[in-house]
Amino acid sequence: MQTPETLPLLRVEGLTKTFRMFHLDSMLHAFEGISFDLRAGEFLLLKGRNGAGKSTLLRTLWRSYLPVGGHIWYQSKLGTIDLARAADVDIALLRRQEMGFVTQFLNARPRVAAQDIVAEPLRLAGQSQAEALDQARHWLGEFGVREELWRAYPSTFSGGEQQKVNLARALILPQRLLLLDEPTASLDVGARRALVRRLDDLKAAGVAIIGVFHHPGDVTDLIDREIDLATHPVSADNELTHVAV
Repeated sequence: MQTPETLPLLRVEGLTKTFRMFHLDSMLHAFEGISFDLRAGEFLLLKGRNGAGKSTLLRTLWRSYLPVGGHIWYQSKLGTIDLARAADVDIALLRRQEMGFVTQFLNARPRVAAQDIVAEPLRLAGQSQAEALDQARHWLGEFGVREELWRAYPSTFSGGEQQKVNLARALILPQRLLLLDEPTASLDVGARRALVRRLDDLKAAGVAIIGVFHHPGDVTDLIDREIDLATHPVSADNELTHVAV
């Protein structure tokens, strides 16, 4: 009999996602019947050609998208929950306390300094303003953001610099489950190396990671398993089917 300590942190069973294209009177099939387990400290790489459904799968696990079938069993600190069917309030709580999602884009808030954006997760977790800012400055420096930019507004930064701020904010507070969607797409070599070091530390600390990478060679030494969505029948076709009326 399995106990919470021996169960996978995440168990995905038969996950299926389609999109209704109303203007075409058709359905777009993203993926169908995806199943896998993920344990604490494991790193799972998602592979596949453009359009295979990699980012869609991550957003479905994050619950930005609702699946049309299957289950996403997550072993939260409070017990097992099906992310595919959980209430929005429960998803919001898990996002604050246990789950992280890193994309290549930063939704920079106007007139908020980079160091304050990065420090916010720590302040929300109860750290003092001074402690949170110290950590924020450390991670901004680690990812290569110049010190003179720490008090500047990221809305004025280049795409690459915004992505560094995004990574510093997303990775400053370790979560139990981390989803990464092309986090290195606009990064320079130094920032990519800093990201790999941080992911290595998080993995060693037991964080479970699922990622899509523009430069998968960067994380070769971290990968435990791979899923190639291009080999999946529906994902490979990614086809539109007519909806009968």
